[in-house]
Amino acid sequence: MKSFLKVMIAITLLLSTTISFAQIKNAKIETVTVNGNCGMCKKVIEKAANSNNLSHVIWDVESKVATITYDETKTNLDAVLEKIALSGYESDKHLASDKAYNKLPVCCQYERNTVVEGSKVSK
Repeated sequence: MKSFLKVMIAITLLLSTTISFAQIKNAKIETVTVNGNCGMCKKVIEKAANSNNLSHVIWDVESKVATITYDETKTNLDAVLEKIALSGYESDKHLASDKAYNKLPVCCQYERNTVVEGSKVSK
């Protein structure tokens, strides 16, 4: 019974992800490393960047890699990464402001990036 429930949950997640991708037209998929630590980070990162018909993000806790799908005619990777940085999480291209980072719960405060040439600090 437990294995049946696990299979049903997996199928539901797979279908919901497929449906989410189907809504984004002119989809471009990119992967980017985004700093974070835990499941709470995952929820915040994905919520900050997910936008109906524009972008969808899946962040992997273990690898710290975000798979970003976005409509390249309406937005771009920088815009999606800026939304993530505004929530307190940074990538190589967008650094979180001190204010946004300091609002994160202690369990979500990761080792911060040093300034990378060409990176932008989101306000």
